[in-house]
Amino acid sequence: MRRIYAVLCSRPESVCNFIEAESISGPDTRFVYKHYATLYFVFLFDSSENELTMLDLIQVFAETLEKCFKNVCELDLVFNYSKMHTILDEIIFGGQVLETNSSEVMKAVEEISKLETASSALSLVHKSVSGWRSR
Repeated sequence: MRRIYAVLCSRPESVCNFIEAESISGPDTRFVYKHYATLYFVFLFDSSENELTMLDLIQVFAETLEKCFKNVCELDLVFNYSKMHTILDEIIFGGQVLETNSSEVMKAVEEISKLETASSALSLVHKSVSGWRSR
């Protein structure tokens, strides 16, 4: 991570966002990055993937995070790590791109949040009822 960050910080804004990463992460690897305000989004991939597609995925991911957190910052990602992963899982799962429309991703994330809330409420009721019955 430190080596990647050092490379990214040393690059001027006017250069492309694609870097051969063989010296950092092994043969046949590249990474693409995008810098938004204080956040760097970096995707590492092999030569079978298209660089522009990866850049587009970063854009979709960043847009969705922005919709979810309103002015997303580092602390949003640190304290909502599982939500960030849920968003990423809705976009890419098992190495396959599932969805590139950030509005559709947000709908799915909101549904998952509702289900998690309902599940938590049910488990609280279940524990309180079972505790009451054992008295």
